[in-house]
Amino acid sequence: MSKRLLAAAALTAAGVMMSAYASAQDTVKVGVLTDMSSIYADISGEGSVVAVEMAIEDFGKDLLGSPIEVVSADHQNKADVGTNIARQWYDLDGVDAIVDVNNSAVAIGVSQIATEKDKIALFVGAATTALTGEFCTATTAQWLYDTYSVVRGTVEALQESGATSWYFITADYAFGHSLEEEATRFIEEGGGEVLGSVRAPIGTTDYASFLLQAQASGADVIGLALSGADLVNVVKQASEFGIRQSGQQLAAMLATEANIHSLGPKAAAGIKFSSPFYWDLNDETRAFARRFEERMKRPPTMMQAGVYSAVNHYFKAVEKAGTTDAEAVMAAMRELPINDFMTENGTLRKDGRAVRDVYLFEAKSAEESSGEWDLYKVISTTPGDVATRPLDEACFLVR
Repeated sequence: MSKRLLAAAALTAAGVMMSAYASAQDTVKVGVLTDMSSIYADISGEGSVVAVEMAIEDFGKDLLGSPIEVVSADHQNKADVGTNIARQWYDLDGVDAIVDVNNSAVAIGVSQIATEKDKIALFVGAATTALTGEFCTATTAQWLYDTYSVVRGTVEALQESGATSWYFITADYAFGHSLEEEATRFIEEGGGEVLGSVRAPIGTTDYASFLLQAQASGADVIGLALSGADLVNVVKQASEFGIRQSGQQLAAMLATEANIHSLGPKAAAGIKFSSPFYWDLNDETRAFARRFEERMKRPPTMMQAGVYSAVNHYFKAVEKAGTTDAEAVMAAMRELPINDFMTENGTLRKDGRAVRDVYLFEAKSAEESSGEWDLYKVISTTPGDVATRPLDEACFLVR
């Protein structure tokens, strides 16, 4: 090939690359990084993508004169897979913000990539408090909840009812460890004790040995520090073992609508747990749920609702900042109050934690339920400033 042809080829390639880059910059792009095929697919998955699509439609499909686009991928609950996707999205695909990331280990990895690339990540399904502690960054937010917020009300309610001793069955990764750690803190502060714990690998299907150990401990409460399909499996097997009939209580450190629905009222009735959202909480949550159900044929989970909330607020902040620059957008996200169908005058703190109320629920029995998705009854409300970890325990950005 002649030098002239080589130069022409090089210019053509450069032109294609510049055109692709310009195209990426002409679009505000949101990436939904979630579990599409494993234990969290029901509580996030495709429903999280639908939630973003709804947020785009509600905002008007246009932001700063550019179209809004959504892309999605399955992190497979593997930190290396998730971080590789995040790196490609930020580097090559023009993604401005990543949302959901419903696995704590994956989220920790993505938070570091977001910092390195000066991009935004909005964690909705990831619960570990490390995201606003050891691994906090200036361009990430923990939008929906953390292990501190969902554990506190549950533990305190059970202690008030007379439960003093606990035994944990814990998911053996960052999320489960954080749930158990935060629960232990509140148990001990309330004068109770943890008699022991056992750790189960993610995706465990046979919990017999773990349940036998918990039963043998004689603890008042068996704390279930896991979620998704893992929670469903262990509760169903606990029912088969007759654990609650023998006098021990089950406490779900984290449960969602999809989990309680999968269990059914016979296995789930009476289980207490905390959550920042329920589709049937008020007129605003019911209106959103009806729209979501038209597409997904079931109401949204708290994660799916949280994804909408995070992206909706992100769009408002981009509009206020007049740019997709991460630092300017995050500053606007902190300045703007969080107001949507699930939040009234919430705030985003400097450590990246969104402050919102958390509700203590109890799963309804078959007699109490009026339909397939009539799952919860509200026991109490914990105000956001109480439910959220004190700011002085947070990250270096605050200190």
